[in-house]
Amino acid sequence: MIKPTHNKHTMNKELLFVGLDVHAQNIAMALAEGGGGEARSYGTIPNDLHALEKVFARLRKAHPGTALRVCYEAGPTGFVLARRLAQLKIHCTVVAPSLIPSRSGDRIKTDRRDALKLARLHRAGELTAVHVPEASDEAMRDRCRARTDAVQDLRRARAQLKAFLLRNGYRYTGKSAWTEAHRRYLRELVLPHPAQRVVLEDAIAAIAAAGERIGRLEEQMHALLESWPMKPVVEAVMGLRGFAVVGAMVLVSELGGAWRFDHPRQLMAYLGLVPTENTSDQKRRQGGITKPRTITGSAPR
Repeated sequence: MIKPTHNKHTMNKELLFVGLDVHAQNIAMALAEGGGGEARSYGTIPNDLHALEKVFARLRKAHPGTALRVCYEAGPTGFVLARRLAQLKIHCTVVAPSLIPSRSGDRIKTDRRDALKLARLHRAGELTAVHVPEASDEAMRDRCRARTDAVQDLRRARAQLKAFLLRNGYRYTGKSAWTEAHRRYLRELVLPHPAQRVVLEDAIAAIAAAGERIGRLEEQMHALLESWPMKPVVEAVMGLRGFAVVGAMVLVSELGGAWRFDHPRQLMAYLGLVPTENTSDQKRRQGGITKPRTITGSAPR
């Protein structure tokens, strides 16, 4: 869930706000005193947990009695930093990049400037936090997404084979594709050129491998469900019509605990099921749903 980070300690001298601009190799740091004043750059460190621990140890020593408030943008580096800082008893907020305020005239972007901006906005309470999932939930989500990737690979391989055959004048006239009869038709198909036969056999092998990968991942998902703390939630979702084990696990892994939302409307907004709106004066215009997320729960047959 996305929540605002507004707090009542914006001008508290006992707080030190730290902005981190995190990249794969380096982290740019900036500090903003809780009592006001200009934010200042604190340099760049390697993106390494040991280096991060050392720099925060120095900050605590240089600012005794001051509570640290750290923030960085959600992105490809994940939540490793946030979890490590939580272990060090340092408050860390992972913020939504798309909701960071920006000035239209600001056309210079560097890591140093981004870190300064994060520190200033965090002190002002202008940033919006994203939900940091539990490590076990994120691990299960990775497994579910691996299965989704396999499903997409299977669809892509099937579409490529179908396009190849259609381009060469072959169309399957049976009732249903990808049945045993269809697979037998593909295996027995005679193409005029040896190179085309190579392409056909390679495509059939790719489709078979993708199907085996999906089956293997689904078996592992079933096995891991027994030790997942969200198993009761998965079973509750399975009570809804149309949800089997895999579909329910995909939904729960992406959504997390629905109880983190204060109202059903927030859940609907998170799923993108609310309409867009452009209302001005006396005219109200509503459009299609916002659709910010895509959750894939089924495999092609």
